[in-house]
Amino acid sequence: MRRADDDTARGRRPALLAAGLHGALAVGFGAFAAHGAGPDAVALLETGGQYQLVHAVALLALAPAGFATLWRQIAILCFILGPLIFAGALYGLAFGAPGILGAVAPIGGTLMILGWLAVAAGAWRAR
Repeated sequence: MRRADDDTARGRRPALLAAGLHGALAVGFGAFAAHGAGPDAVALLETGGQYQLVHAVALLALAPAGFATLWRQIAILCFILGPLIFAGALYGLAFGAPGILGAVAPIGGTLMILGWLAVAAGAWRAR
């Protein structure tokens, strides 16, 4: 017999898993920026880490949020993919990937913005 708590926990799992991974990556790359990266890479690693860590915390806050499920799911999806694409592009550039990768970062940034707009829409629609 399944309990309602099991369904709630299962629904939170992707957001919590992504929050943990985003947080770990952000801290790891931040530590590398502080202790091992070349001077040209430091700013890219720090910027990627800041955005990734902020969105890890946002995912932690959204996992148990009690507003419109569709908007919450959209926000969670955007907060999983957006920082991954944005920070991933910056991390790649920091490690010498081709400069064209810089054109990918705005896709992640746009997803993060859309995620925040989904949070606002969900709050607006909450009853």
